[in-house]
Amino acid sequence: MQYQDIDTIVAKNDAELSAAEAHGMAAGMLCVNDRTELRFWLQELLKDADDISDEDRSLLEDLFEDIRNLLAGDEFAFELLLPDDDFPLNEQVEALRKWCQGFLFGLGSTSSTTDSTPNWSEEIREVVKDIAEITKLDSDAEDDEAENDFMEITEYLRAAVIFLRTELNSADNRTVH
Repeated sequence: MQYQDIDTIVAKNDAELSAAEAHGMAAGMLCVNDRTELRFWLQELLKDADDISDEDRSLLEDLFEDIRNLLAGDEFAFELLLPDDDFPLNEQVEALRKWCQGFLFGLGSTSSTTDSTPNWSEEIREVVKDIAEITKLDSDAEDDEAENDFMEITEYLRAAVIFLRTELNSADNRTVH
């Protein structure tokens, strides 16, 4: 699925999020619980939207299930949904920041603990802290070094998401309603 297609759907349905945030939110929810129900994500994503067309709902459902399948797969094929290389680097970095914000929201909204701080290992907390730090990236840099940094951060996030999904789903795996 293309970033622009999903971004258009969430924008026209007043989701107040970008495609990157929506994707990050779904990934965060599924990292905590790989049996998170689609409707839970849609309610969080479209809580202010009136009606969504069947076609748009179907595309969002496909996106959610694709994320679920890629995270559950053994091929490490999971990719962040971000603007492609045709977009200016500052827009890609901004989307990456928003993806991380959505991811952290998804983690928090699906956390199964009632404590203010989940009972996560030191490694999990460190990765989550890293993701929180990525939300503070400066999106103004436009040189080759900034482009390399962006690619490295994106690869780190891919690995971090897979790590979190493995660690968090092994500890607690229940359906979210």
